[in-house]
Amino acid sequence: MSTKALIGILLAGTVGILIFLFVHLSGGSGKITIGSTRAAACDRAAHGSDCLPDVKYVDTTGKAYTLESLTGKVVVVNFWATWCHPCQKEIPDLSKLYDRYKDKGVVILGVMADNPPASDLLNFQSDYEMSYPVVRSNSDLMVAFSYPQALPTTFVYDRGGRIVGQPHIGAISPADISATLDELVAQK
Repeated sequence: MSTKALIGILLAGTVGILIFLFVHLSGGSGKITIGSTRAAACDRAAHGSDCLPDVKYVDTTGKAYTLESLTGKVVVVNFWATWCHPCQKEIPDLSKLYDRYKDKGVVILGVMADNPPASDLLNFQSDYEMSYPVVRSNSDLMVAFSYPQALPTTFVYDRGGRIVGQPHIGAISPADISATLDELVAQK
């Protein structure tokens, strides 16, 4: 392995650990809290990393979700893997939430951190009643979301594309995310 590659891996790991420690030592309750209503799109110059990353999310059916197509929607980005037990536990709950909120302007994108064959993924989606779009991770997505180090990790963005609270690490409570989505959907 080249020295540059090793340095890159060490740097990415260090950044991931720092993010993990910051989130866990920040003393929050683990719940997502809602800020003020934001009518305008996220100002990238002013808020940068608080905005929904401007990358193309392409699901396993080939449908592309761009920043433009997600504008005005509440967006939930959930990083997961097929081997992750907490992910397996939360996927049916996220599917129920997606089915409940998709007609209210909510998009849930499941970004898959592993890379199973298409047939294995279809079986997994069936076994876990997964109804929301699945996006295979790529380097652009991983960089844009600062390489989430724990799975599952969930990011929630309001209709203006601004992050709501801190990323949630670990399986998210259906009651917590439902309350958050109710508030965000009510904001026009």
